[in-house]
Amino acid sequence: MHLTHLSPEQIQSMLPPALAHRLASDDAVEGDAGLARRSFLKLATASGFALGAYPLMATAQQPAAPAATGLKPDQQPAAFVKIARDGTVTVTVNRLEFGQGTHTGLAMVLAEELDADWSQVRAVHGNADPAYNDPAFGMQITGGSTAVKHSYTQYRELGARTRAMLVAAAAQQWKVPASSLATERGVVIGPGGKKLTYGALADAAMQQPVPVQVTLKDPSRFKIIGQPTTRLDANAKSSGTQAFGMDVRLPGMLTAVLQHPPVFGSKVASVDDAAARAVKGVKAVLRVPLHDGGEGVAVVAEGYWAAKQGRDALKVQWNDAGREKVDSAKQLASYRALAAKTGNIKHDADMAPLAGAPNKISAEFVFPYLAHAPMEPLNCTVQLSGSGAAAKATVWTGTQMPGLDTAAAARTLGIKPEQVTMNVQMAGGGFGRRGLLTSDFVTEACTIAKAAQTAGLTAPVRTVWSREDDVRGGYYRPMHVHRAEIGFDAQGKVLAWDHVIVGQSIMAGSFFEPMMVKNGVDETMVEGMGKPYSVPMRLSAHHPKLNVPVLWWRSVGSTHTGYVMETLIDDIARATKQDPVAYRMKLMDAKAVRHRAALQLAVDKSGYGKKTLPAGRAWGVAVHESFDSVVAYVVEASVENGAPKLHQVTAGVHCNLAVNPKSVEAQIQGGALMGLSMCVPGAAITLKDGVVEQSNFGDFAVPRITDMPAIAVHIVPSADAPTGVGEPGLPPLAPAFANAIASLTGKPLRELPFKLA
Repeated sequence: MHLTHLSPEQIQSMLPPALAHRLASDDAVEGDAGLARRSFLKLATASGFALGAYPLMATAQQPAAPAATGLKPDQQPAAFVKIARDGTVTVTVNRLEFGQGTHTGLAMVLAEELDADWSQVRAVHGNADPAYNDPAFGMQITGGSTAVKHSYTQYRELGARTRAMLVAAAAQQWKVPASSLATERGVVIGPGGKKLTYGALADAAMQQPVPVQVTLKDPSRFKIIGQPTTRLDANAKSSGTQAFGMDVRLPGMLTAVLQHPPVFGSKVASVDDAAARAVKGVKAVLRVPLHDGGEGVAVVAEGYWAAKQGRDALKVQWNDAGREKVDSAKQLASYRALAAKTGNIKHDADMAPLAGAPNKISAEFVFPYLAHAPMEPLNCTVQLSGSGAAAKATVWTGTQMPGLDTAAAARTLGIKPEQVTMNVQMAGGGFGRRGLLTSDFVTEACTIAKAAQTAGLTAPVRTVWSREDDVRGGYYRPMHVHRAEIGFDAQGKVLAWDHVIVGQSIMAGSFFEPMMVKNGVDETMVEGMGKPYSVPMRLSAHHPKLNVPVLWWRSVGSTHTGYVMETLIDDIARATKQDPVAYRMKLMDAKAVRHRAALQLAVDKSGYGKKTLPAGRAWGVAVHESFDSVVAYVVEASVENGAPKLHQVTAGVHCNLAVNPKSVEAQIQGGALMGLSMCVPGAAITLKDGVVEQSNFGDFAVPRITDMPAIAVHIVPSADAPTGVGEPGLPPLAPAFANAIASLTGKPLRELPFKLA
């Protein structure tokens, strides 16, 4: 997802009142962390005393440390660090961990400045407390490859402050100047080699003032940052013992599944639930309102299978009067008609040279709707208790926006945000789908729990989406059509580039619209166009409104703009008989230093232009910047039995300082795989009479293990502050693959998924 166009002030000014409210929760997520805004609190646990803080306990804990004046909640170590007597360091991470490695990366950053023993470091999720806001955005969010980028300095300072307090405690105990002490691997070292472990000092350290100013390490002294490090969650995930949101189990818990209307926004005309209620284990059948104005029918039962069997037995008649019934074929025709006309202007270069250009390319590109399809489908567990002013709700879910979802849960349940406890769970993927401005799956779960309570069911309710619910449930990467008219000379100099994009706006209708939609153009749709090349471009966009919910999808606008730019650049290179790498280097803007470095690294490591490829194979090249990181791919591909085949991928990555090279490698590999998913036959969401035609991986294709190429990832060395890698690995894969195939067939691929015939 993508909010990096906005300043913190702009985002904060647009937050709805519910989000602006200072959220608080009674319990820390997983019992490990919470917020103490003014002090460190002394906390005794079974394993010893710990640096940590639990909200609403200040009056019960004495004595308290001096107030850390001049520090914001997200700068206070209390909410982020707990050190147990045995020396275990638990770092609370302000982002959802859903496969991108943030828990390990940010824990590494904090542990570096803390001088912790990495073998004793653990990580847990934060909750909906404002301490866990993104320090740049001022709201809680995991997306846009911003986790390490935005919290790098924050977590370094948190570690340094904690270390300073431990050193101060040791100095006080030994009655020596703090400047005479050193730290290493979880130990404070004093005169004569005396040592005190962090665990032994944690209680006394809590009594020390929190330093406002700290000196951070010179990168040359890093021992943890920059080292290839196995992820903290690797063992649990590889052994099948990791618990996800889907795995929440509570005493007496019931499971609900929801029958959504086949046409988005439709209502229930009638429902015959006799057969559903007869299914063993079914406790209730509930007609519930949905966030988009439509209605659904929820079946609540003892376990998922009973709930699903009950839903399968429902006989529902739907009222879709007044709801647009989108048809993909008709939609494509209307998009093509719009693409023939100039839309709202983003860039407005002079197009006069186009008419007289000696060489021209006219191209149309078609991109379908795409489902996010994370391995763990959506789920949310809600437990309600009390009533009136004493009402409380506890929520367990994997969410990219805990604060927003807490506010949405409170609004749905008719209670205050501080009456909602949000427990952020490990999530099995998301790609943007768990970060909605509508909070759809959270509000649905709360609506169902509330209706179940009204029906006399007091147990917690876990609402689960099936794979079919997920594929048909809306919030897709929008469908797009691009039209390009390019004029260029014999040397490949672009004289004029007229470009029109047609697609639904993601930001329209949201509280981000005032800043993200400018002159009628959604910034997320046009990002990546033109750059990094020096080309005179007139760029315009149309945003038709359709009854299909759309959302950011991993790498957002770059999913299609990167493809268009990099395949058209190759087309010009072929038309002017130039090497595609040399042509890119020549056409790049002078400021594109990182692009050149990433591309050159991929070229050098791949053997491009030097080694001889097997018969029937060709090189393909693409480079693209998204979310402030640059990824270049050099690939080897062929056509086997009439189908494209990707064999080898070499990546050059410029993400500045790589906190954990292993995570960078994994994210580039994952991004490349997801980029490949746009290319395989069947990778499209289509609609007929308003109904999504796909339902599961049998008809919404994803790459299989036999499709996966060998991938080598190489990182451009840099000491600059890190940028993100969760999303940038995706955009250049498809165009690099397409360019290789076009080199073999002589025919550009202008539609995804690929169609060679």
